[in-house]
Formats: sequence, structure tokens, C-alpha cells
Amino acid sequence: MIEGACHCGAVRWSFDGIPDSATSCNCTICRRYGTLWAYDYEGERVKASGRTSIYAWNGRTIGFHFCPECGCVAYWRACESGKDGRRRIAVNLRLASPEVVGVIAMERFDGLDSFDDLPRDGRCVSDMWF
Repeated sequence: MIEGACHCGAVRWSFDGIPDSATSCNCTICRRYGTLWAYDYEGERVKASGRTSIYAWNGRTIGFHFCPECGCVAYWRACESGKDGRRRIAVNLRLASPEVVGVIAMERFDGLDSFDDLPRDGRCVSDMWF
């Protein structure tokens, strides 16, 4: 189990198991937030707690949840459930202990131009700390 928390500890999440990878996205919002995402479905492998403020823009398909006290981005969650009734969620691995998530392989997603997954380059989360 991986656990993450905002700086003040008011917003928390847990990820059951170890994700296959973490994603770095260069879209207009993720590059500003500096997040590293691990994906699953709300109430399945991911559970979140604490009061959040939500930022959703444009098509309002996902909402970014952040702590209203310290401002840390904790996760994004789909605004609506999918046809299967499940709601997609991604937690920000930067809120977890580095020694727990450091070995997770990195994926890169070009959310700015092509909306394509880019080839793996051998990096892992610990390579992204600096």
C-alpha cells in the first residue's frame, strides 16, 4: 500500500499495491502542477479522504482536487463515471514518501500536442525528484 498526503496532512490518499508506472504529462495544467500520476478507479485500488477544493476547466471531464489549506494537488478524478459505472482517478505520487515510490517506472504522455504515450526512456520516479 502506498499512502500520500498533502503538506498539512488534511487531504490523504492510498493506493492498494504498487502501480505499474507513473505518468509525467506536459499538458498545460500538469506541467504547471509538476505532478506524477498513478491511475486506477475510485473505491477500487485508490481511496481518497479529506475536504478538497476542485478545479475543472474547459470540457469539465476531470477535476483536480487540492487541499484548500496548503494548496497541494492530491489527485484528479473524472467528473462522471464511465459506462461501466467506475470513476477514473489518478493520485499525485509526489505526495508519497520518495523511498516508497522511487523505483516505479516512468511513462511520459504528450498531453500538449499529440495526446500520445511517448516511448519509455528507462527513468523511474526517483529520477524525477530533481
